[in-house]
Amino acid sequence: MEITTTHLKRCDVIALKGRFDSSTAPDLEKAFRASIDADAFRIVVDMGEAEYFGSAAIRALVMAYKECRRFNRGDVRLARVPERIRHVLDLAGIAPLITIYEDPVLAVGSF
Repeated sequence: MEITTTHLKRCDVIALKGRFDSSTAPDLEKAFRASIDADAFRIVVDMGEAEYFGSAAIRALVMAYKECRRFNRGDVRLARVPERIRHVLDLAGIAPLITIYEDPVLAVGSF
């Protein structure tokens, strides 16, 4: 599990690598919290190298989504979501809420 945050002019890009389950979801939540506390309410999550995304990680994603969308401040966008994770997000009802892009550059450019 590896989380890399890149601060850009328009938004923060959080790149995920590895498995995100109940034991690693708190680290993901800390990464989201660090960006939000730094007043970066526009976040792109690059999931190109994510292998597994469990329910605890989905909860962290939804928390960040709600916090960024609160008071119309920003949004969370996903990029390079693997098909198996996209299917899980669809089953959880998250896919219609969060915009998914094939390329992180397009996701950053959408802000």
